[in-house]
Amino acid sequence: MKQEDTTTPEQPRPPARLPLWANPRIGLVVLLIALIALFTTLRPAFLNTQLTLVPMQADISVYAVVGLSQLAVLSLGHMNMAVGRMAAMSAFASGLLHDRLDAPLILALAGGLAMGALLGALAGLIISRTGVNSFVVTLALDFALIGLVSLLYASFTDGVAFNGLPAGMSALRTDTFADYCAGDVCGPEIPLLAPIALVAVLVVGLLFRWSRTGREVLMAGSNAKAAELSGIPVRLRTVQAHALSGLLAGLAGFLLSANNGAFSAGVGDGFLLPSFLAPVLGGTLLVGGAVSVLGTVLGTAITQVIYKGLNLLQFQVDELKLYIGLVLLAALSLDRLRHVLAERRGVPA
Repeated sequence: MKQEDTTTPEQPRPPARLPLWANPRIGLVVLLIALIALFTTLRPAFLNTQLTLVPMQADISVYAVVGLSQLAVLSLGHMNMAVGRMAAMSAFASGLLHDRLDAPLILALAGGLAMGALLGALAGLIISRTGVNSFVVTLALDFALIGLVSLLYASFTDGVAFNGLPAGMSALRTDTFADYCAGDVCGPEIPLLAPIALVAVLVVGLLFRWSRTGREVLMAGSNAKAAELSGIPVRLRTVQAHALSGLLAGLAGFLLSANNGAFSAGVGDGFLLPSFLAPVLGGTLLVGGAVSVLGTVLGTAITQVIYKGLNLLQFQVDELKLYIGLVLLAALSLDRLRHVLAERRGVPA
């Protein structure tokens, strides 16, 4: 009689996981809380609603969208060095539509977004067709747009900004939900810019999480040759990712114009460093293939908390740039450390 084999088959080992301390999102939340506590202790005015919290929320709204603009191409392992100038061109398009055609707010916004998307698609098309590195292409585009923006504003305005704003745009700058009350019931002290940025965050998050296009962009960023052999239209996805980057840069330019109260040539001048800082802090890989939308928002919040805190401590502008640069250097170092740890443990970073 044949004896049955009673040995149980070896169960597959569960995949290794990174420790909690190596999870960038958890680390960012802890760091954000620690920074708020530190600056509140040093300057209690840090929690003043009108002086600090409302303006900081508006800044976070603008720069979160800036970070998403860079994240869109980092998903491919590319860079957009022209993110600031795309924002400036988009702001010019919005201002021109209102100034010459008396376009309402929504139409001016749509024109600005279209301009940004077209510039981004142009960059993506050049990159996909020529194979030239994205850094070189977008840097060249940035230099070209610097001159073009100056020429356009000199030709169509009396100075460096359009005089008027579409109806309702001033409210985006000054109002919060608390300003719209029904009897004794008021909304929170949240600027009206915040929901616009939140919509952008949700759309980009859903795109990369659930849509076929987003997943294929990430696959192309992880291994372009393997993605092409799998039937993924890598060239098309490259153009689409850069178009999305330009569109988000245009939205950021519009939000900053609303925050500043003018469509001006200087919109986007300070976008480049924050555009990298937020996604890299949040765990987005520079080599492509993985993004973190939530991490980008947290990275933006940390950056703006540092800016506002050091401002209240009366640091000079050059000192602010020094400390933000050091934060970016630390973020890049931690990103590399996370990769090494993931490789040793055999888990995805």
